[in-house]
Amino acid sequence: MEPSQFRAWRKSMGYKQKEAAERLGLKKRMIQYYEKGDRDGKPVDIPKSVRLACYALSIGIADFDGAKITETLSLAEQTIHKS
Repeated sequence: MEPSQFRAWRKSMGYKQKEAAERLGLKKRMIQYYEKGDRDGKPVDIPKSVRLACYALSIGIADFDGAKITETLSLAEQTIHKS
């Protein structure tokens, strides 16, 4: 994700920088670095975890508590034990 894509994502979601930071669990300053593409003259890459969080928010996933995975793993374990 390029800085311009990150900024376009934020704007398409209707988020101010502060709100994007809160939704992504970041400081507002990091949002500014990601949008600018550098920090003190050094390039700043947008981590995969942030890119995935952007995607999750864009499709309506606001939080994940792990319940679905726990259920899936439990079913898988039951299947294995039956074999």
